Amino acid sequence: MCAPWGGADSRIEPEGTKPVPLTQAQDGALLLEDGRRFPGRLVGGSDPGVGEVAFTTNLTGYQEVLTDPSFAGQIVVMTAPMIGNYGVTEQDAQSRRPWVAGFVVRELAAAGRSWRADESLLDYLVRHRIPALVEVDTRAVTRHVRELGAMRALIMPGAWNDERGLEVLRAEPLMEGRDLATGVSTPEPYEIAPQGAERGTVVCLDYGVKRKSLELIAESGFRVRVEPASVSVESILAERPAGVFVSNGPGDPEAIPGAAEKIRSLIDAGLPVFGICLGCQLLARALGGRTWKLPYGHRGGNHPVRNLDTGAVEITSQNHGFAIEGDGDGVAGAPGLRVTHRNLNDGTIEGVAHVDFPVFAVQYHPEAAPGPHDSRYLFDRFVEAISASTDSATG
Repeated sequence: MCAPWGGADSRIEPEGTKPVPLTQAQDGALLLEDGRRFPGRLVGGSDPGVGEVAFTTNLTGYQEVLTDPSFAGQIVVMTAPMIGNYGVTEQDAQSRRPWVAGFVVRELAAAGRSWRADESLLDYLVRHRIPALVEVDTRAVTRHVRELGAMRALIMPGAWNDERGLEVLRAEPLMEGRDLATGVSTPEPYEIAPQGAERGTVVCLDYGVKRKSLELIAESGFRVRVEPASVSVESILAERPAGVFVSNGPGDPEAIPGAAEKIRSLIDAGLPVFGICLGCQLLARALGGRTWKLPYGHRGGNHPVRNLDTGAVEITSQNHGFAIEGDGDGVAGAPGLRVTHRNLNDGTIEGVAHVDFPVFAVQYHPEAAPGPHDSRYLFDRFVEAISASTDSATG
């Protein structure tokens, strides 16, 4: 079994590597594909970082952001002005390594520490060779992306001219059509032991799962079997799972080979299925729905979502650049799905449920790592769906 987090990482610097003090950091810049250049100072990894630029509104939880596989292929801009105050700790890591293509902040706390910290954020960035740019006008970057939409970006040395940088940028694939989920998925299956008396097995289809989601399912008494994105339907059914959890992840849901067909087969087998984020998009596509790319995505810990079943407004944690295509009050191409949640900022679909089967999903992150806990009830709902399905099968 592979460890769910930790382990070797080729990006980690050799033993003895020391961070460059912020006062000695070299000049650098964030260059966007439309030619806009934002100056800053380089820390962390020595290599340039290239990917789609994205901003997140989380005030804290920067380590969870760095280790969220959903950020693979993206340069993340933190909108909060000071990052790194409380250091980093292995307890907050959400996967086996950081996945961001680059990291941009206004002010980095060079020696941020707390009683929980194992090291400073600066040490962490250097150790994992993460291209990072500090002293950037992150408010200006955010406004630019909000007005013109997400685009490819490059963290580069200040000595590079724009022509050289744009040449690198144009060689970077667009996010549309990219299968990033297969690359972040676990290479081998592993298990998370249940807490308390074991109630059965839940299979997690890992397209970039976060540690907290697995822990919350295990806390309900289920053994969690985490399977790679390439796992076959036959292998899943051989585990005789009580339910299936379809995880979050990066990239274009349409580009993941065989994912929609696999999930459709599991639904047809009568299994309770719960999806989040990318898993929500994949579930919709499995039932005939379509997805589209948002202008600049939903990322951060303060997105208001209305639960259409209860009328309650939940403040949610989000990280996605694609969404389910709507059709009036329903889901385009998927008449078997009803809309259960909507985003109050832009009206996009944030949750769906099947009208007949124990199948539901939300576009946001109810595990909330980081973010508010308003939506953790959804894990309880998954357990209830499993219990109802089990009772029906035995009755």
